Amino acid sequence: MNPALYEAALERISGLFSEDATGHDVHHTLRVYRMAMRLAEAEGADLELVGLAAMLHDADDPKLFGNSEGLPNARAFMDEQGIQPAQAEAVCTMIGEVSFSKNGSKQPSTIEGMVVQDADRLDALGAIGIARTFAYGGSRGRAIHDPDKDTGASIAHFHEKLLKLKALMNTEEAKRIAEARHRYMEAFLEEFHEEWNGHR
Repeated sequence: MNPALYEAALERISGLFSEDATGHDVHHTLRVYRMAMRLAEAEGADLELVGLAAMLHDADDPKLFGNSEGLPNARAFMDEQGIQPAQAEAVCTMIGEVSFSKNGSKQPSTIEGMVVQDADRLDALGAIGIARTFAYGGSRGRAIHDPDKDTGASIAHFHEKLLKLKALMNTEEAKRIAEARHRYMEAFLEEFHEEWNGHR
């Protein structure tokens, strides 16, 4: 990704997420960017498109910004940076295809979109994924665990979403990484329930 464009995007997302405590902060974006670029190189994807989409993928997340139909933050940034309309539309399509809540198991339409979706989903797995789950739950006032309910608490989120992600990876490298991170989460959940029930 063009260094000047990267720095401009970093400045923009740093401002957007400066107060974030949900696990969708600037560090999440940078982890997604680094992983997306790694996967893009392995897949021969367009690095400029992947880099832009990765840096902007949460810039209009409705969980964080409410009604953001049309991706106004991402579009405004790309317009300011002189991104060509066709490239900007491709990036917006990729951003729209990333979300688990919107798209579930639907595969993105391009390899670039697949790479960014994989990178974002990988950041919901493993040690980082565990930390982000409890950060988000705490920010929304959710209990750590409620053994009497199947939904709502942070531990329930593992079963509602996170443990499903391994099977939804698009690229071979992401599948390999997801396998290890998935096993780590399974081990964590086993230990969690053993401690919760007073067995360890």
